[in-house]
Amino acid sequence: MNRCLNYLSVKTIILIICLVEAKSTITAQTAYQSAPRQKLLMDFGWRFAYGDPCNTDRDFNNGTSYFSYYAKAGYGDGAAAKDFDDRGWRTLNLPHDWAVELPFDSTASHSHGFRAIGREHPENSIGWDRKSFNIPESDLGRKISIRFDGVFRNSKVWVNGFYLGQEHSGYAGFQYDITDYLNYGGDNEIAVRVDAGMEEGWFYEGAGIYRHVWLLKTAPLHVATYGTFVTAEIEGQTAVVKARVTLINENEKPAKFSVEQVILDAVGKTVATKVLDNLNLQPGGANEFYCNLEFNNPKLWSLEVPYRYRLVTTVKSVNSTTDRYETRFGIRTLRFDPDKGFFLNGKHVLLKGTNNHQDHAGVGVALPDALQTYRILRLKSMGSNAYRCSHNPPTTELLDACDSLGMLVIDENRLMGINREHLDLLKQMILRDRNHPSVILWSIGNEEWSIEGNEKGARIASTMQDLVHRLDSSRLVTAASSGGWDHGISTVTDVMGYNYIHNGNIDEHHAHFPDQPGVGTEESTSHGARGTYINDRAHGRLEQTDRVNPKYSIENGFNFYGQRPFLSGLFYWTGFDYRGEPNPIGWPQVSSESGILDQCGYPKDIFYYLRSWWTDQPVLHIFPHWNWNSGDTV
Repeated sequence: MNRCLNYLSVKTIILIICLVEAKSTITAQTAYQSAPRQKLLMDFGWRFAYGDPCNTDRDFNNGTSYFSYYAKAGYGDGAAAKDFDDRGWRTLNLPHDWAVELPFDSTASHSHGFRAIGREHPENSIGWDRKSFNIPESDLGRKISIRFDGVFRNSKVWVNGFYLGQEHSGYAGFQYDITDYLNYGGDNEIAVRVDAGMEEGWFYEGAGIYRHVWLLKTAPLHVATYGTFVTAEIEGQTAVVKARVTLINENEKPAKFSVEQVILDAVGKTVATKVLDNLNLQPGGANEFYCNLEFNNPKLWSLEVPYRYRLVTTVKSVNSTTDRYETRFGIRTLRFDPDKGFFLNGKHVLLKGTNNHQDHAGVGVALPDALQTYRILRLKSMGSNAYRCSHNPPTTELLDACDSLGMLVIDENRLMGINREHLDLLKQMILRDRNHPSVILWSIGNEEWSIEGNEKGARIASTMQDLVHRLDSSRLVTAASSGGWDHGISTVTDVMGYNYIHNGNIDEHHAHFPDQPGVGTEESTSHGARGTYINDRAHGRLEQTDRVNPKYSIENGFNFYGQRPFLSGLFYWTGFDYRGEPNPIGWPQVSSESGILDQCGYPKDIFYYLRSWWTDQPVLHIFPHWNWNSGDTV
């Protein structure tokens, strides 16, 4: 193992604990002293209208004032102004994907599934969202922020006419401090301008505020955003849990405080407690504090029993509670072995995975939380135990579903690079997701063709991997590579990610790099529409069998990986059909047909083939129908 054992040692097993920030929605205003932290869902009662990047009148004259919002604080104009009249706009609730509502157009982007959006359709490529909300006078003195879990794409945000900032990525969550801009004891206005004119990927990505929005209220002394990280070691029958918390003091005076860490089991029984006393932070200061908590006979998180605990972090200063932060977590061990594959809790597990984009039938990328659970359950019913987030960080609700149902995850960064924007996005993904027990690997990139087989790629990958190791030493790093396997990125990553067995010689690569574990990050499935057995290219439908190209069939990939114990398993492309990337037909085909299930989650025939391999269930599936004869038509 060499390099890999530096991070996951056989002698000192690293356990990973899942942090899922408590998401209970507080609907009633409570006293500051009794609710030091509030997380309020802001999804309801928004107004929406289309703008236009080419016509200022149709863009509500935003940015046309003599002094712009870049020049003077509070000078948001047009639809960004506090007193803008939006009563004629459409009323809706979030999450919302406006792209899925647009008509199809043969001149539109192939990647986006021919929806009429993008630079050729400017009238549909800018969206404005506005919302009014009340802040009680009793909140004066608290720190208040607004958090967006995901907006596609290139968003600008204002509160009461004050420009807050811009986030280019459609997959990064972002948060703004709005404390000093608010009207306490009155109404406030938030405005969001979204520019979806440029694609970030090469698949359907939607448009608008497609993930949740939250209003966060804390005391000035509070836990930082994504401010906890927990690891553990097992010593005999005892779990030694290291609980770390980063605190921020935004008071004008030094703060003296204590931190209490309490671990509760699944039924709420206390299993460990530790208090850190006599702590202090200077005004504006931040620091990480940690302690070890021990308890006997820990229950491990597994695919069969995804058991989770809760960590309750309480911060007290001058005999009052200034913050209370709840964390759900699970404990498990993992190891990638270069000769024997992947091990979970010391038990060999073959990764039976699928790749998936984040859209679903009907709703586009604006998935209700329950749909995340539905999708994972559909994959598990096939016998799948692993999920790759292709090719961007997922919503946290997807990881929550994987945590609670027992599904392993490769969590993937969107774009490789070494400058602040690239590394900040990577850092945010690691900090947000590093405590989910379902996450077993970090992927720093996918099929970066210009760099994956050369020295620049090796240098970039090394810089990114080093950052990941500093933020989370409990997991290894991979990158999904489609070529140049003996050069570049593939020579430096902890775990080799192979995209498609026909892109190189995996046996030779393993021989050249015997200490590097490997996994099939992508492998071929069968293209075809559910229930279709005769090609109908005029209507964008392909027959649904492996006869199209047996070289790229599910069976071919499964046999290859099954015969090589040094490989940890494989992830098929894809679990679900998805919008966009309608290969190989193109118009009028508007969606990929590479899924094992269709966009709704109904299984194709190949689903049952995999279920027969991946589960112990008896499987009987006859297709296309019981008395099919040669020459029959559907």
